[in-house]
Amino acid sequence: MKTWLITGCSSGFGQRLALAAAQRGDRVIATARNVKMIEEMAEPFGGRMITLPLDVTDAAAAKAAVAKAVETFGGFDVLVNNAGYALFGAIEEGTPEEYRPMFEVNVFGLIETTRAALPVLRRSGGTIVNMSSGAGIEGRGGGGYYHAAKFAVEGISEALAGELKPFGIRVLIVEPGPFRTDFLGRSITMAANEMPEYAASSRRHYRETNNGNQAGDPDKAIAVILQAVDA
Repeated sequence: MKTWLITGCSSGFGQRLALAAAQRGDRVIATARNVKMIEEMAEPFGGRMITLPLDVTDAAAAKAAVAKAVETFGGFDVLVNNAGYALFGAIEEGTPEEYRPMFEVNVFGLIETTRAALPVLRRSGGTIVNMSSGAGIEGRGGGGYYHAAKFAVEGISEALAGELKPFGIRVLIVEPGPFRTDFLGRSITMAANEMPEYAASSRRHYRETNNGNQAGDPDKAIAVILQAVDA
């Protein structure tokens, strides 16, 4: 039986992974910025799943979540950095008020949560799962800010893999393509400064026409993640 600490459990892969882990008998610390959105999720599992508030950009909150996990379950052996969202729009369209918060969540939030968790994981070993994206492999027009954030996740993950190997900690990078989650709905912000000059590379039409119609089955992705963690 594994114990999971998962960020960003209010929707998408985070929610599905938390449920799948609990359903197979594992213990889960499910977190979300708005904990009220996930409280009911834990009810069917009794004490095997707890829900905690966690804004990953708040280092103190990350440390508090880790401390509560240790208090409740004695620790954890899987950390899943899933919290994140996308900003779509051309580089010229974006503003600091839009792209800086996205980097705070997707990159610096991942760092803060990982740093808070490492004292626990170094004692016991375990696995860190960093949710990247196909966007972390290749950059394309209309998504430059999101691509940059996910490229950063890739680099951080590869560095961590080398640093943590002596402690028996694995670092897995998950790079999903298009899956039928609500990512194109609630997890995307469009740059407000829409410029007609960039209409050809805009992701707006893609978002409107593909939300819910993506080819990927999210349940199959979750099964693969579980297998990778168990390997």
